Amino acid sequence: MCYTYERTMSAIKKIIGFFDKLEDKIRSVLSHSPIIYALIGAIGIILMWKGVEETAGLLPILFGPGSFILGALILLLTGLLVSFFIGDSIIISGFKKEKKLVEKAESEVRSEQEMIEDLEKKVERLDSDVNKLAARR
Repeated sequence: MCYTYERTMSAIKKIIGFFDKLEDKIRSVLSHSPIIYALIGAIGIILMWKGVEETAGLLPILFGPGSFILGALILLLTGLLVSFFIGDSIIISGFKKEKKLVEKAESEVRSEQEMIEDLEKKVERLDSDVNKLAARR
């Protein structure tokens, strides 16, 4: 039995590895055509949700309140309810007592953007310095 389990797990790992590599190749190709990428993604999402809806229609308990309760329970247990419907950035900005992006003045947004660009330059310089030190060894 253990031998069969190991063979099954090995086969599953190979299948997952194949699809992982295939996904990487497809994303690489599609990333050069963002509109086509978006259309294919939209079609995939719509077809998936269509399948979920049709499957749920086969189970009488998943009509009306049953569907709502099960969906809410799944989202609560996985931690996706709040992050999906509100978003992490809104929650974090509330904790920091920051203004919403639409309430910020253009100068505030530009100032933050300049700070981010400055930090990116510093990180690039640090990375360059670390690479030079590593090359000396």
